[in-house]
Amino acid sequence: MSRIDRYLLAQLLSVFAFFSLVLVSVYWVNRAARLFDALIGDGQSFWVFLELSALTLPNVIRVVLPLSAFAAAVFVAIRLTRDNEMVVAQGIGMSYLRMLRPVAVFGLLVALMLALLMHVLMPLSRAQLTERQVQIAENITARFLRAGEFLEPADGIVVFIRDVTPDGQLVDVFLADSRNAGTRVEYNAASALLTPGPQGPVLVMLDGVALVYREATGRLTTINFDDLTFDVGGLIGPAGRRTDVREMPTAALQQGTQESFAEMGVTLAEARFELMSRHAQPLLALVTALIGFAAVFLGQFSRMGAWRQVLGAIFALVVIQLVANATSGAALRDASRAGLAFVPVGLGFAVAGAMLAWASRRRRGGRA
Repeated sequence: MSRIDRYLLAQLLSVFAFFSLVLVSVYWVNRAARLFDALIGDGQSFWVFLELSALTLPNVIRVVLPLSAFAAAVFVAIRLTRDNEMVVAQGIGMSYLRMLRPVAVFGLLVALMLALLMHVLMPLSRAQLTERQVQIAENITARFLRAGEFLEPADGIVVFIRDVTPDGQLVDVFLADSRNAGTRVEYNAASALLTPGPQGPVLVMLDGVALVYREATGRLTTINFDDLTFDVGGLIGPAGRRTDVREMPTAALQQGTQESFAEMGVTLAEARFELMSRHAQPLLALVTALIGFAAVFLGQFSRMGAWRQVLGAIFALVVIQLVANATSGAALRDASRAGLAFVPVGLGFAVAGAMLAWASRRRRGGRA
């Protein structure tokens, strides 16, 4: 690598680090504010908020890195043009393609970071995040079982508990269920216990009475019971859930079969597309860097600056993202179309190549 390449690469990396720090901070603060309201409002501690916020960082970084690569490439290209360094480089015989070499190296470095995130950190963080969310949902003492208060954990559900003993027994429980239109059911129990169930916690009420009132008939039915089970898993989030394909390790996606995926509630098309996406999405960082740098070539001699070329590059990236959304829908319906995950990458390289060819043509025309 020549001295010019090292100089450009150092410029790109330093600006990329700055943009990444700023964008990650802004994006993370926006997500963390909503998470803070939800957790603190449910009675969770500040440490739980910090833990869950840290687990969301890999996904935030995944979104931000391609944007930072694009912003860094555009910023460095504009600065080189403004300081006439681009003109000097062209004066010593460097072509546009030659100047893109350090940008390609920079894009590959960012792609390696994204590959590490996609294949290792993101599956681990998503699995850990989901596990902690399930644990928090099942720990309903802070959000559902507070003694001496009328609580409404869900629409149509009202709960009152007079006291909670040190061993976890609930004393004098009142629960009103009016979720079904035209019917209201009230449960009164001398005591109750929380036990785990297949779909989440269940409330076992002991020695009580159930009052069922139906508006259509105007009748009130009284039912005495020794023990009665009420499923509260639906109120706080069920424990049983469908496996998220994004939590699965890359090795499991490669070695899994249609039968094994079906047992986890995942289709073969979802697994194959996720695997291909983990290989394809890191390359988008290289694509965004090349497009951002090449776009400035198109207007470096314009008195109006390069803002129109930058807007054109942003529009091209939007089109690439729309293509990615369209191809993902088709790939998720048919496992044989998993390779469509690479279509946005190929389109991005085609756009960068077209920009480079047009700029080179203009340069030759200017010399003539």
